[in-house]
Amino acid sequence: MSDLPTLPVTFRPGRTRAVLLTAAVVTFVVVSTIALLLDRLGPGERLSFIFTAAILAGVAVLLARPKVVADESGVTVVNFASTRRLEWAEIVQVHLRVGDPWVFLDLSDGTSLAAIGIQPGIAKAQAIADARALRTLVEARSGEHRA
Repeated sequence: MSDLPTLPVTFRPGRTRAVLLTAAVVTFVVVSTIALLLDRLGPGERLSFIFTAAILAGVAVLLARPKVVADESGVTVVNFASTRRLEWAEIVQVHLRVGDPWVFLDLSDGTSLAAIGIQPGIAKAQAIADARALRTLVEARSGEHRA
């Protein structure tokens, strides 16, 4: 199939990631600068401002983490706080229905796994294209690897 993406391929919400990482940097810089410029703050208060800025930036970086990586042997789904490696044969179907916040993978054990790395939030057309590409890969690869 010539429509198959070249492996390895990484799917991630690029615009959302750019917004979140920019917000992380801006938040840290602005809050830290304010902490350093306010004369009436003591050292402990300044440190707490900077610590709070680091936590807020860290949350934004964590929210920018999701991705889906497809390679020759399977798919790695990286979500906010977890990573799961799947063999091609474990993935039965790829879904991105109208109104879904992200792609869902139906698995051979009867469960479903959210693949947050493909989400229609800011870039709906890109998410649809990525979901189709992953679906095409799953259809092509699952048959090759099933017993």
